[in-house]
Amino acid sequence: MGQRTEAAAGCVTAALGAGAGLAVWSVDVRDRLWRFEAAPDWSVLYAELPLAILGGTAAALGVWALLRRLRPRR
Repeated sequence: MGQRTEAAAGCVTAALGAGAGLAVWSVDVRDRLWRFEAAPDWSVLYAELPLAILGGTAAALGVWALLRRLRPRR
């Protein structure tokens, strides 16, 4: 595998991980945003959303690195 292909695979993996984190975060977001009847809970947007995206990216890149390490070298 060439360097460009390997770099592109890493970028695609990071993007898919961010998308997966966003998808997991979006489950029942309306219920979490309106936990209290008085006002919305904005921490769902400024705390949970970035953590979900970063966590998804980190998990995907971790799996990618693990699979890359397990692959036999030629």
